[in-house]
Amino acid sequence: MNRKSILDLQNSKEKLVAVTAYDTTMAALVDAYSDIVLVGDSLGMVVQGKENTLEVTIEDVAYHTRCVHRGLKQAHLVSDMPFLSYQVSEKKAVENAGKLLQAGAQSVKLEGGEEVTDIIFKLTQFGIPVMGHLGMTPQSVHKWGGFKVQGRSPERRDELLRTAKQVEEAGAYALVLESVPADLALEITGAAKIPTIGIGAGIDCDGQILVCYDLLGMIRDFKPKFVKQYASLSKMVESAMQAYAKDVKAGNFPEKEHTYD
Repeated sequence: MNRKSILDLQNSKEKLVAVTAYDTTMAALVDAYSDIVLVGDSLGMVVQGKENTLEVTIEDVAYHTRCVHRGLKQAHLVSDMPFLSYQVSEKKAVENAGKLLQAGAQSVKLEGGEEVTDIIFKLTQFGIPVMGHLGMTPQSVHKWGGFKVQGRSPERRDELLRTAKQVEEAGAYALVLESVPADLALEITGAAKIPTIGIGAGIDCDGQILVCYDLLGMIRDFKPKFVKQYASLSKMVESAMQAYAKDVKAGNFPEKEHTYD
């Protein structure tokens, strides 16, 4: 297995394609078309049905990392460090990041700016590559008062410009920008020496990331502004289930071709 490294990502001359996935089957389907596959703590909402990401544990992410790892051949695998898995102490951060690498991740992603720069530095010292994450940081959803665009006020804009540089200087190899105005994402991308990956941050980032369930239209009645649905799989699943249920109830399945002699 020869998956893309952080150097491959940093040296890429093309836009980076990133997608969030949570299981082996989906990982295998998206692998050939992706530079990066993220095991996001968004699994708390997408897979576990919770209101936000705050209840997700390091064990949850490690489990899904092992699943996704088995489905990949070439894409770089990065895993989220969930809430309280790195904020408590540098020692705990190193221990938990190590668990994710042992599960198959090649790097970890953590949220925050100046307050996490020491942790980023410490992790990279121990050979653990770190992807940063600024803007709308879901683990701070209560601080922001919901899932809201960040960087519209002059003060918040200046803060994000400053902290993006600090995260890079601490050793992050790439930076996710989530739900920030496009002109701010352009300014950060122009100033950064590391790749920026946008989600709801406009076209000028060095790459883009979407949750696979979102881009495939698998979740009914959920379509945030930044998501483009490339399929409507929820409708296809419902149609297939309706046909299956109808056949079973009518005694039309299984047929002879589906039955062992």
